[in-house]
Amino acid sequence: MQSKYFSVFLLTLLSMLAFAANSLLCRVALKSDAIDPASFAAIRLMSGAAMLVVVMRLRGVSPTTSGGWVPAFWLAAYAAAFSFAYVSLPAGVGALLLFGSVQATMVGTSLWRGERLSARQWLGLVVAMGGLVALLLPGLSAPPLGSAVLMMAAGVGWGAYSLHGKKSLNAGATTAGNFLRSVPFAVLLVVVCVTQLSVSSTGVAYAVCSGAITSGLGYIVWYTVLPHLRSSAAATVQLSVPLLAAIGGNTSAGGSLDAAPELDWPGHSRRHRASGRGAEAAYPSVNVGWHWVL
Repeated sequence: MQSKYFSVFLLTLLSMLAFAANSLLCRVALKSDAIDPASFAAIRLMSGAAMLVVVMRLRGVSPTTSGGWVPAFWLAAYAAAFSFAYVSLPAGVGALLLFGSVQATMVGTSLWRGERLSARQWLGLVVAMGGLVALLLPGLSAPPLGSAVLMMAAGVGWGAYSLHGKKSLNAGATTAGNFLRSVPFAVLLVVVCVTQLSVSSTGVAYAVCSGAITSGLGYIVWYTVLPHLRSSAAATVQLSVPLLAAIGGNTSAGGSLDAAPELDWPGHSRRHRASGRGAEAAYPSVNVGWHWVL
């Protein structure tokens, strides 16, 4: 029994690390102006689908027999809204909006389905959310309405996608099927935003890494552990991602959690950054410690 609990803990930790890595890749790509948000989201989904199809084929499993269009829609909605929201949303506010929305979606759905939280669980949820607010409070500012709505939509999308994962009997096949079905939504996103596309080889590399590794393979791990977690627990544990992402961002930048307010992305100072396509106006600088969020 103890080995089972340890396995669940380890897989959950790996999932959170994958989510945090996604934050790093997305923010580096957008902040360096290497790719537009629509292209990043689309390539992320497509490369994730390609990786998972290969993995499933090697295992002799057809990716078209599992997954569904509903979770695929939520996956695509999350990826698109998340990418666009962070173009102009301050990181601290974005974290609270995203994870507040995830909490509301998953905990609210679990309560509606009859799952009851004990007093200890409610206390843990409040303490976790309160701690996140306290950590982010120094950097909070009023968010742009459009970006705030997009980030809350991303939270609803991710919460809904996670809830669907609790029904999964084969995490790998289900994740592959969901990613494969998200490709038409990714193509539609590119078509709608065709006049705003701006892609570089560096941006594509970031998006492929995010899609194929930290999203595709990372989501298999997440779907593996979800059936072993209550919806409320699955929602609460994701509050660890902002801290993990902040640690990762500052480790890359060679600073502490409170340091390097002038850094736009790891190792690059704003005053040393080459100008290009109005990126500084589009992406305002905030403390790098909370600039990396799922």
